[in-house]
Amino acid sequence: MGDRLRSTCPSDDSLVWEGAVDDAAACAAAVARARAAQPGWAETPLDTRIALVRRFAECVTARAEALATLIARETGKPLWETRTEANGVAAKVAVSIAAQAERAGERRAATAFGESVLRHRPHGVLAVLGPFNFPAHLPSGHIIPALLAGNCVVFKPSEHTPAVGEMLVALWRESGLPHGVLELVQGGRETGAALVDCPIDGLLFTGSARAGLHFQQHFATRAGFMLALELGGNNPLIAWDGGADFAAATIAQSAFLTAGQRCSCARRLIVRDDAGGRAIVDAAVALAGRLRIGRWNAEPQPFMGSLISADAAAGIDRAVDRLVAQGGRLLSPAPGALPGHAFRAPAVVDMTDATRDDTEIFGPVLQLVRVAGFDDAIAAANNTAYGLSAALLTADDTLWGRFLARSRAGVVNRNRPTNGAASNLPFGGTGASGNHRPSAWYAADYCAYPVASAEAGTLDTTAPDLTAFLAPARP
Repeated sequence: MGDRLRSTCPSDDSLVWEGAVDDAAACAAAVARARAAQPGWAETPLDTRIALVRRFAECVTARAEALATLIARETGKPLWETRTEANGVAAKVAVSIAAQAERAGERRAATAFGESVLRHRPHGVLAVLGPFNFPAHLPSGHIIPALLAGNCVVFKPSEHTPAVGEMLVALWRESGLPHGVLELVQGGRETGAALVDCPIDGLLFTGSARAGLHFQQHFATRAGFMLALELGGNNPLIAWDGGADFAAATIAQSAFLTAGQRCSCARRLIVRDDAGGRAIVDAAVALAGRLRIGRWNAEPQPFMGSLISADAAAGIDRAVDRLVAQGGRLLSPAPGALPGHAFRAPAVVDMTDATRDDTEIFGPVLQLVRVAGFDDAIAAANNTAYGLSAALLTADDTLWGRFLARSRAGVVNRNRPTNGAASNLPFGGTGASGNHRPSAWYAADYCAYPVASAEAGTLDTTAPDLTAFLAPARP
């Protein structure tokens, strides 16, 4: 018997899924099936592809509660949050169809010789490597526009969430997707490495900056390869003015939703070093200490569930210890009893007088920085290699305009959490946060390439006069 993959519920360690690990041969076979199916899928009329994708949305809606429960069991996220994710998968369809409509069809313009025509064509076979934090929504943000554009897809879910990946593919097949158009492979890092070494035409990846850098280096010499990366962030939230209670609630949503396991979560809180800033910090620390933490199915529902695993939770402990060793001061009180080994309470660490740390801590840890003035706040916000999201809390239009002009991030919010984003807008960042291939509305741009044509409908019987460019005839 070959290697086996198991996923367990991080809330209680119960077994959720078990299955075979796909090796290099299985990955190659999946890519070959997708390659064989791709020409027929690309030639399928767009209206037919749209109808099939809409049937997928109907299947998701019909099974939304089952999908939400499976996501919750496999990730440890509260059921209220996974219900939102399941509904978001179906909602992604309408947005993707609208975005595809902007690129679909042909754009023609008359010219002296006939007409010029713009069309878009699929890349071919794309690999999608899914993350664990939103195991249904984020892969769907790649898969749906890729299929609409006429690509075939080989999908490898995170090794932490194979059951959700399997259910997604089953729902696609239930919708009537032809054989080979969407292939599934299961496994960990070795399976992912085998898949990306196959003759694929592109990789659509959501994950860590370290993995993204690896893929950029890995594919640097592969000409014509489409690489779309949505990576992490060390995201700043400047809480400059306004009521302390509003600021505290926005900070909690920004930093601690999904137990801090969102790439767009606030990692750094920047405040004025004055009485107003101290009031915001005090309110934020107090609120963080009151947030309910519990199992995915607990009643009443918790604000936060577990991290993805006990190992991830232990990594959070090491990260907080490192910040303290660098001179940070832990402001959060010692947490009470937690429901299990994979749970961690929010931590706020004052790093104002400490050694700067630009590591993304993928969990409920918020670093505090106090500054003297607003220009210092902007400088502190931009003092990172990342550039995914940023937010400013202020009622001052002038300060907002200054921040918007100077912020180096792909998502810049005002009086909203850092992790608030709309599917009808691009989602992605600069620097270590991506490679200028934002997802959401802009996913249609990396799922197809433009083809320009100069066309004349008839053969001109009058040959062009090239006399002036001819050499004398030989005797």
